[in-house]
Amino acid sequence: MTSRTRPAGVVALAAVLLAAATGCTGGSGAGGPGGGAPSPEAATGRGSSGPAVPSAAPGGASAPAGFTLVASGDILPHDSIIRRASQDAGGDGYDFAPMLSGVGSVVSRADLAICHMETVYGRKGGPYTGYPAFKSPPEIAAALKATGYDSCSTASNHTLDDGAAGLARTLDALDEAGVRHAGSARTAEEAARPTLLEAGGATVAQLAYTYDTNGYPMPEGQPWAVRLLDERKVLADARAARAAGADVVVVSLHWGSEWQTRPDERQLSLGRALTASVTGGRPDIDLIIGTHAHVPQAYEKVNGTWIVYGMGDQIAGDMINHEGAFDPRGNQGSIGRFTFGPPGKPGGRWEVTKAEFVPQWFDTARGRVVNLGAADGSDPRHIEIRDTIRQVVLGRGADRDGLVMGR
Repeated sequence: MTSRTRPAGVVALAAVLLAAATGCTGGSGAGGPGGGAPSPEAATGRGSSGPAVPSAAPGGASAPAGFTLVASGDILPHDSIIRRASQDAGGDGYDFAPMLSGVGSVVSRADLAICHMETVYGRKGGPYTGYPAFKSPPEIAAALKATGYDSCSTASNHTLDDGAAGLARTLDALDEAGVRHAGSARTAEEAARPTLLEAGGATVAQLAYTYDTNGYPMPEGQPWAVRLLDERKVLADARAARAAGADVVVVSLHWGSEWQTRPDERQLSLGRALTASVTGGRPDIDLIIGTHAHVPQAYEKVNGTWIVYGMGDQIAGDMINHEGAFDPRGNQGSIGRFTFGPPGKPGGRWEVTKAEFVPQWFDTARGRVVNLGAADGSDPRHIEIRDTIRQVVLGRGADRDGLVMGR
């Protein structure tokens, strides 16, 4: 996703082999070289507001506790965002943490937190560029970690803006910061492994895909570099992730039509197909989180599975739409928060027991993300923007399935 861009027209060898046999050829690793070795908190989750401490199960074993997962929209550093990060660092490097501080409590309290890193990173020290071919300061990775993010989807239409070198720099920086990643890869081995995270007694797989790479071809000899969106491939990868030990499969999709608040027909039809797929009596996918449209889109429960069609932008400069006009919706978005409870019987599904959205806004004048769910009414703008986002998020009746606004 981008502003002012063209329209969008185990974990062991056995798991690798199985993934390859079922068509799993994309994504980031579950640890080790090329996979982003998890830090203790990234691997196990660290929320302070998650489900209760596990009780004892029959035989003295600890019962799974359940977990909360939050996911947020596109991080899109335009030139103005890069300049702001330089100012926030006092002119000595780049500091993106202050921009995200307004949602730090939402992100850090979750057991697992997933972002969408839209752009690739340039070399340390620059040069850095915004639209149309992004090269962002690698200091973003440390800010993501400091905010509390555990993993990021890295498959977008900008993943190949600086070729294989930019892709590799991005994943290297995320690894160094201790942030996992899914959707792009530096090696075939890394591409064949699902990203596996641990929280609340569950193993959670994150898979990520993009509709396109702005026409850039895959790097020579690296057809696996970026996961492209294809229904059969997504489902094959989801089944391979299950075989690798995933209790919960979360799919990040970079899809949809830019500047369109209503999900397009491709999103609706693909969402129905992916959520309808079942293997062994259990759905292949447990949650779909979407990015790319620049604007908030609806949440909907389809075939018993939650879909966030589009979370909007989390960080972006003043956004210009396809008509060439400033569009304030480009700085509006939501954070999805889903509480998963353990299955009632062995081999059963981990169910979403609570679904929430937290409206957010990027104040470009201040260069800060604002948590509108915590708005106290002192700023009329916050209430107006919050209510606009809420109307869109609930536009397909998600409130009837229990979606509520969180703080």
